Amino acid sequence: MNLHNLMIKHGHFMFRWRSYLPLFLIGPLLLAFKESHQMEEYLGDGVHHIWVLFCFIFSLFGLSIRWVTVGFIPGGTSGRNTKDQRATYLNTSGMYSIVRNPLYLGNYIAILGVLLSLQVWWLVVIGSLGFFIYMERIVLAEENYLSEKFGAVYDEWRSKTPVIIPNLKLWHAPELSFSLRTVLKREYPGLLGLASAFLILEFITDVVVERENLSAWLADDFAWPVIFAIILVFTLILRAIKKNTSLFKVKGR
Repeated sequence: MNLHNLMIKHGHFMFRWRSYLPLFLIGPLLLAFKESHQMEEYLGDGVHHIWVLFCFIFSLFGLSIRWVTVGFIPGGTSGRNTKDQRATYLNTSGMYSIVRNPLYLGNYIAILGVLLSLQVWWLVVIGSLGFFIYMERIVLAEENYLSEKFGAVYDEWRSKTPVIIPNLKLWHAPELSFSLRTVLKREYPGLLGLASAFLILEFITDVVVERENLSAWLADDFAWPVIFAIILVFTLILRAIKKNTSLFKVKGR
């Protein structure tokens, strides 16, 4: 088996388990907490809080790329299937007109914001390298599947559309209108995951590493438990609506 086909084979395996990519960062994260604490002491609490808030907003920007992408796509594309590749429709408009992998771009920006919040440069490098090595193989597997399924139409679109860095000059308006219900139905887990990540990292850095008293931490960093609680309630409501009603069902999505 040549290298290209081997990478495609690895890509199919990684596609199935792609949701577990952040677990590979546990080891580097454990090593980074002490250094992150030192940076916080050097910069001071005020600067640290502003920086973490900026990183959270930066990560939200990554999720917003996903929201814009998902809100315009028709059914049969960009699904959450994990066992194998599936596609009944090739979407080349909207976000897909300027970049071939807008969902992965959004994921990377969201993860990058989390890593940046710890202020450890080598963690950002390791996380970025790991993400792109992982995603390179997944993208190869997806593109091989789509090329076989859609043939020349897909190959023509692929030849002019960037892999991960958008080219805004190529923008082509989406064929469908934006569906907020589709976004609410599909994207709430990512929002909860992001809020959980920031809460956990702040808790570990301050309470576990710095050994700050829990009550003092809650008084000083109350914003993160509050943000998490609000998002948790919001996502639980969305989950209940999704499971028990047809409110989020949109024809053709």
